[in-house]
Amino acid sequence: MRLNKFLASCGIASRRKCDILIQNGQVSVNGIVCTNMGTQINEKKDKVTVDGAPCSFQNEKVYIKLNKPKGVVCSSSDDKGRKTVLDIVKVPNARIFNVGRLDYDTEGLLLLTNDGDFAQLITHPSFEIEKTYVANIEGTVKESELAVMRAGVVIEGDRLPPCKIKQVASLKENETRLEITINEGKNRQIRKMFEAIGRRVLFLKRITIGPISLGGLSRGEFKALTQEEIASIIRMSKWKKEFLMMLL
Repeated sequence: MRLNKFLASCGIASRRKCDILIQNGQVSVNGIVCTNMGTQINEKKDKVTVDGAPCSFQNEKVYIKLNKPKGVVCSSSDDKGRKTVLDIVKVPNARIFNVGRLDYDTEGLLLLTNDGDFAQLITHPSFEIEKTYVANIEGTVKESELAVMRAGVVIEGDRLPPCKIKQVASLKENETRLEITINEGKNRQIRKMFEAIGRRVLFLKRITIGPISLGGLSRGEFKALTQEEIASIIRMSKWKKEFLMMLL
């Protein structure tokens, strides 16, 4: 079995994140640091560790959705002592991780799992799983500014893919609520998109990931995904993969 697939099956992270752990020299096989992402292992005989901690298969898969509050870090630990999503979501006898991230000041839908393959379906750019956010923006946003964002703004020299964006409501004076849908998830992407047009985000919340929604969860609440929610992501990802293969 390929090393990154084994790590993902152990609930360490998605395959992409496991590749980074391997590249960084955090993974050892039989006591020897391994930095080759293509390494094949015998999952029944070889001893694999990450940062010295042994890895083993997670027999029971866990899929959870959380309404992440603002002021919580998407990490297993934080060197500044801030509260993390794993301080909120505790699952006995399972090593889970967050699928993608929301920044410290952003709240809303976050998925957690110990299934690296499932995480791969959601986070890999080729599957183009859409994420929808609501944002309160300082000032009155013009339609011409929204048109610029829909076409794809340039951030740090890179042009982002087009996004879907619409005005939901005019709130109190000098504040506009918008709904934004993107199919990428770069660090602080939404905030940087508005910075590019000279606007400041006052509030940001993710409300959907593909077909999965918050479903009435209050801040800090979490619950297991239903079988239909899990299946809906798998169906969507499979369809997108087959469509992309047809284009090649």
